[in-house]
Amino acid sequence: QVQLVESGGGLVQAGGSLRLSCAASGRISSTYSMRWYRQRPGKQRELVAGITSGGTTNYADSVKGRFTISRDNAKNTVYLQMNSLKPEDTAVYYCAMVHTTLRNYWGQGTQVTVFR
Repeated sequence: QVQLVESGGGLVQAGGSLRLSCAASGRISSTYSMRWYRQRPGKQRELVAGITSGGTTNYADSVKGRFTISRDNAKNTVYLQMNSLKPEDTAVYYCAMVHTTLRNYWGQGTQVTVFR
């Protein structure tokens, strides 16, 4: 049974930084891509950043240059470094393991609140 556990969320002032972590446990194929999504209040869940098994990254336009996704395959962990945070980054952040042919997995989410 694969489980994803996010951590690192919290309350931060605008302009500050947070680092989210997502640790995966269980039997995990290294071919999974990892993604961070967020759901802002009253909005649909949106893709924030992704990283393939080969290390290729992609970002939503709204976070480019501020957020960095990385992964440590030895630790089965993906990170999201968030800098220059804005109030509009306030959301519940979810990590996900995605694959074209295998089952996808989701974490339970971690709250990030950015205040002025």
